[in-house]
Amino acid sequence: MKKLLFLLAIFCTLETNAQPYSISFAGVGLSSVKIENLTSGLIVNLNAGDVLRLSAGTGIPEVNNMKSSVIKVYPNPMTDKSTLEILPPVAGDAIITICDMTGKVLTQFKDYVENYTQEFSLSGLKKGLHIINVQGDGYQFSEKLLCNVKSDGKPIIARVNNNIQAVSEKQSIKDSKGFQATIDMAYIAGERLKYTAVAGNNKTVMTDIPTADKTVTFTFTECKDGENNYYPVVQINNQFWMAENLKTTMYRNGVSIGTTNPYNKDLSGESAPTYQWAYAGNESNVPTYGRLYTWYAVTDSRNVCPTNWHVPNGDEWTTLTTYLGGVNIAGSKLKETGTTHWTTPNTDATNATGFTALPGGLRSYNGAYDFVGNNGFWWSSTEYSSTNALERDLDYRFTGFFWNYNLKPYGFSVRCVRDF
Repeated sequence: MKKLLFLLAIFCTLETNAQPYSISFAGVGLSSVKIENLTSGLIVNLNAGDVLRLSAGTGIPEVNNMKSSVIKVYPNPMTDKSTLEILPPVAGDAIITICDMTGKVLTQFKDYVENYTQEFSLSGLKKGLHIINVQGDGYQFSEKLLCNVKSDGKPIIARVNNNIQAVSEKQSIKDSKGFQATIDMAYIAGERLKYTAVAGNNKTVMTDIPTADKTVTFTFTECKDGENNYYPVVQINNQFWMAENLKTTMYRNGVSIGTTNPYNKDLSGESAPTYQWAYAGNESNVPTYGRLYTWYAVTDSRNVCPTNWHVPNGDEWTTLTTYLGGVNIAGSKLKETGTTHWTTPNTDATNATGFTALPGGLRSYNGAYDFVGNNGFWWSSTEYSSTNALERDLDYRFTGFFWNYNLKPYGFSVRCVRDF
């Protein structure tokens, strides 16, 4: 009983945030936007012209792991009536059941449903938390529904429309611009969203904590390396950074950056090696973590960065950390959230900037690879001594983004910054 009262108390605190926010997107050449909720992990994808509708969520984990596009209940919390929207994976007989938190069945609806979007009206529920369960041929999924207003009526499930054809699992409408869709995403006030917008080959990253209806406008900047790889771009204060690690095997002029055979060759006998590697020689690591480069390669006059971009010097890294509140906390705002790539606990990682720093590890001058998952290391172009250069590193245990210096033949990650 105490647990139920606690859950209800959480819902009550969210009532003032029940009004959904509508977010529109604009930008020259905009074709799509990927939205990631950095708090909950939810992801939705929109086409140009689509509208994101942020619906108030409960903050309580879902009953199952089905996609939000399979079952939706809105508004939630409910006052006098809510709409249940389902997208059955197959056509056939289905049972919709409403239970209270004790598991008692309040009402059921049994009928044949098609495998496109179906809508049902829910009404007559008593005040409290309820479970909506949908079961059909080989599938079952559930959702929670909070009712804020006590009803003296009988719980009713009524079919609204049996002919709502799904368009890419979206509720679509036709306007003067063509087809538009309103895409729902569960959202609790204060959660941070990451937008990745696409225009042709160019991508722009932004983060946002929505508090009202708005239009987000993107500006696209080309970031293409000598191997024709395109990188997403994120603006942090007055700087523009690559939002992924560099992965090119060519300098800007198309000349190849060498590597070693074998991948773990000892470089002790080489004075100024200009090399790049996939971590541990495994090319499957490159799409996620990029490549590792010696300092000699990243400072080569042929330039590893795209045109109009360069390897940041020490002052440019300091400009970034100062804007983010100093080296002691900057790391938390740069690291990717969660533990998909970072080792637990990935302390206080928020990715508030959209920089999405990943733990690409390092290659030692003697050919040993280490720390992938635990640490990320990024070269600066600033020399520390005849044998060492300055680099920045992040750790899964800490929030800082600290200076260090290492031997120039080490292999570290690279993030390029746009020419000022």
